[in-house]
Amino acid sequence: MKLYIISGLGADFKVLEHLKFPSHLEPVFLDWLIPDKNETLDHYVRKMAKKIDASEPFCLLGYSFGGIIVQEIHRILPAEKVVILGSIRSHKEKAGLLGAAARTGIAGYLPLKLFTSTFTENQLIAKMFDSSNTKLMEYFTVRDPYYLKWGIAQISAWKSEESPEIIQILGDRDQIFPIAACHPDYVIKGGTHLFPATRHREVSAVLEKIFNS
Repeated sequence: MKLYIISGLGADFKVLEHLKFPSHLEPVFLDWLIPDKNETLDHYVRKMAKKIDASEPFCLLGYSFGGIIVQEIHRILPAEKVVILGSIRSHKEKAGLLGAAARTGIAGYLPLKLFTSTFTENQLIAKMFDSSNTKLMEYFTVRDPYYLKWGIAQISAWKSEESPEIIQILGDRDQIFPIAACHPDYVIKGGTHLFPATRHREVSAVLEKIFNS
């Protein structure tokens, strides 16, 4: 069975490259598309979904923003299982800066130049994710400014009620999606938002359990 995987906003698959999946699954990594100007999330999701062969059963896995995307794909192309890593199951789980952005809608008004600066690449990302990780910027390779701004605005504006079908794995030190606002199915102890890379053995063991149950 194919397991379609979408990484986080701006991230390629290096952040997920050490994860091990059960042998009966065939991992298929879906690359991010650069959104068209003023493209809606629904339209974007439908374009991403075109990469999926729905003629046979499949599973979905998404990391961070990719977790939101796979949940939206699941609405139009139901999967056998949907697993999200370092992501949220509903808008009610937004907290901290993300929660404030959701309430105010400020993300859509941020100047595009903010997403092209060295501040964004070297300081903002480091503080938000894990400043102690020396490989941090190696994971974030998709740096198109419009795509980054669009993605942050979509995360901030996303509204969804929690679905019991969605299996959530979260790090207890996640800075982007704080665990205090969530009730995940599995918790990775000591895991920051980069836990799929830094705690890949623990995550792989959890995935083995999920996909073999």
